[in-house]
Amino acid sequence: MIKKADIVLFLCIVVFGLAISWHAAFFDRQGNEVVVTAGGQVFGVYPLAEDREIEVTQSGHSNHITIKDGKVSMTSSTCKNQVCVQTGTISHTKDSIACLPNRVIVEIKAGKNNPEGGDVDVISG
Repeated sequence: MIKKADIVLFLCIVVFGLAISWHAAFFDRQGNEVVVTAGGQVFGVYPLAEDREIEVTQSGHSNHITIKDGKVSMTSSTCKNQVCVQTGTISHTKDSIACLPNRVIVEIKAGKNNPEGGDVDVISG
């Protein structure tokens, strides 16, 4: 039997979930830096506003990254599954593209020159 407290708890969970979704949808920050990590090391940090092509080659593997019109995509990779290429474009902070077989990660960060704040955080072991 459903009690009144169960309904209240359910509604609270739904409202909380909607609030988080709303916050993520409307307050998602636009990043201004693309951080490319290869093999656990920062390969490069590039401005999101500047169109460019980046080739990451390591250990016989290759990834081609394109920055265009404020969006980033991995346009080709030598990995077998191609999930990284199928990810599509990213353009907001906390968005990322990962090529796990080739150990390449592309992230959007709010950099030092972004009025919305933030730094590129790099923790290396």
